[in-house]
Amino acid sequence: MTSRLFPLLRTAMYSLRGGFLVRPLLISIALGILGATLSSLEETIPLLSAWVPSVLFPSRADPQVAQIVLATIAASIMTVVSIVFAILLMTLTLASMQFSPRILLSFVGDRVTQWTLGIFLGTFAYCMAALPAARSVPHPFAPVATVTCAMLLAVTCVAWLIFFINHISQSISVNHIVDRIARETEDVIDGTMPDPHRYAYDQEGVPYNDKKSERLVFSAVSGYIRFVDTGRLLSLAKTFKLRVRILRRVGHFVPAGVALFGCSPDDRLDSERERVLRAAFDIGPSRTLQQDVEFGVIQIVDIALKAISTAVNDPSTAITCVDQLGRILIRFVGRHPPHTLLCDPPHVVRVIVPWIETESLLDTAFEQIRHYSDSDVAVSLRLLRALDDIASTCVDARIVESLVVRGRRIVSGCADRLGPEQIELLRQRLSPLEDRVMPAGAAKLRGPGIDPQDA
Repeated sequence: MTSRLFPLLRTAMYSLRGGFLVRPLLISIALGILGATLSSLEETIPLLSAWVPSVLFPSRADPQVAQIVLATIAASIMTVVSIVFAILLMTLTLASMQFSPRILLSFVGDRVTQWTLGIFLGTFAYCMAALPAARSVPHPFAPVATVTCAMLLAVTCVAWLIFFINHISQSISVNHIVDRIARETEDVIDGTMPDPHRYAYDQEGVPYNDKKSERLVFSAVSGYIRFVDTGRLLSLAKTFKLRVRILRRVGHFVPAGVALFGCSPDDRLDSERERVLRAAFDIGPSRTLQQDVEFGVIQIVDIALKAISTAVNDPSTAITCVDQLGRILIRFVGRHPPHTLLCDPPHVVRVIVPWIETESLLDTAFEQIRHYSDSDVAVSLRLLRALDDIASTCVDARIVESLVVRGRRIVSGCADRLGPEQIELLRQRLSPLEDRVMPAGAAKLRGPGIDPQDA
């Protein structure tokens, strides 16, 4: 039971960030408790009503007025909640159809939307919790301070509704959507790759015997690997004196009954230890941005591909996506990748974790866009600029050479689809990128460069 506590707690905390359940429910409960508590205190301590100006609530001795006000606010708020839900459904449907169904997670996780639902539902709960306190028998009582607070909440809801409508109108903008996905992906990079420099002790150079017999542990459920608690795996591997080799990385789909990881020596593993080790993996029906950098990239690529399709034909949106992809890749190549070999003590390999490599992420980010934009010079030019931006911040010569190869592939792919003038523009844009792999003595000093088209 204890082995499942931390993964379940982490999943619950991640769900708190996204979804229309947890945060709105907590806000509603809090305001409902506030209404019941305030009305009870006001009846116990009559001096609380004296602080309310008479201009706000002149009929202090008439409980029917208090009942009407509370009931009216509650009914009105529920009508507004219906409107809010209608706006949300319309926004989600529009975003799913126009951009990509994968970006719905980003909308559902929007905190402004969650707070909007929470405040409206909380105001309703406040009024309903305070309504029984306003009574005519056996002793007339009008909760003046409670009703005044309900009126202030109603005014707050009106102001918040205006703010929410303005927020929704901005959030369906493709620039806003892509920027939000890019920021969330950068947060994932910062969380999984916090160190921009190499550690003084390079764990990747620790030798280990890969010929040991292994016992495979199979996945109990089907789904995507959303999170791997590497710290817990390392601790368990040390305690059990095992070496754990994860077979699929975060973001991969694992069917039930397929090997999830292997352990060696195989004679130190039993069913209970299998269960404890398996609990360090969070596997679910959809990918998330907990440790999955590639998932954020895929969302932006989906938007770009739909934009450059013949049905939509919106290269400006594709250019925006390419800019944000370049931003993500710059952050990624500037960080030291997470350790594949986890050791404890430093000379003993305990856990082997596969992470996405730079080449794989570059393929995911640019290859499909390159293939489908070979007849669009504006998108192709922006792809070359993004590759050059990444190369300008990269200190790994192998990655720079790979970026040059990708740039040449863009130009060669467009050769049969574009005219000579446009191909010349692409070659001019490719030239600064190629100069980055030339010998230092022969490299050209890069100036402002030729920018025949601001793409």
